[in-house]
Amino acid sequence: MEVNCLYSSERRIWTREEIMLAFELYCIIPKGKDTVNNKQIIALSTAINRSVNSIKLKIQNFKSYDPSYTQNGRVGLSHGSKLDKEVCDEFLNNWNSLVVETNEIKNGLNLPHGDLTINKPQDVFLGRSAIREQNTRIGQAFFRKALLAAYNYRCCFSGISFPELLRASHIKPWAESEDLNEKTNPQNGLLLNALHDLAFDKGLMTITTDYEILVSSKILNGSSDNKRHFENYHRKKMLLPSRFFPDKEFISYHNEKFMK
Repeated sequence: MEVNCLYSSERRIWTREEIMLAFELYCIIPKGKDTVNNKQIIALSTAINRSVNSIKLKIQNFKSYDPSYTQNGRVGLSHGSKLDKEVCDEFLNNWNSLVVETNEIKNGLNLPHGDLTINKPQDVFLGRSAIREQNTRIGQAFFRKALLAAYNYRCCFSGISFPELLRASHIKPWAESEDLNEKTNPQNGLLLNALHDLAFDKGLMTITTDYEILVSSKILNGSSDNKRHFENYHRKKMLLPSRFFPDKEFISYHNEKFMK
């Protein structure tokens, strides 16, 4: 008799690959959206034949092992496994490997890739440059999704919540980042509206290591027309993410090299 995955009572040990897929969902699902009605959780449930509730609980387990979540005294569920912790510890410092490996796992399970169109290895031969380009696209998509989730689809300076106006902005710029791991790391990012994204990129706005917004003196001492669009943000606390707080080393790098 066929058993609906939502209600299945089957208990079996989670594999490393399944935990990796759950951890990726933990990174890209906004706070409070990790429910049994979440379409991404349901899709994973169907693909790996586990109950929706078990995946929801697995996602919540990762909070206990994520320093960006627990740094303010918060805690997750206390029933995580040794392998949960190992996967979390490994990929919190190895973002590019996470997104590349989970992409390969999803290809094998025919899981959707959201807004990405991914060529499967069996469909086309990919040379090294093509594979690098594909991995870069995967990393860029993950980076944006992780920031949208962490900031709950709100600009961390202005609070604007139109997704079409939001940019996943690198603190240490893409071109300056040493490797795909830095480029993909959500702690090297801010979710900003298009204007503030450009101002940040040009060194006209930044944040301190205490997450306070700073506006460049070039704007504050400039024309009143320009000043009025920015001065209310100066010395204001940015909206803090639910996880993946901006890394202070990346902030210091940006301020020393780009702030005017």
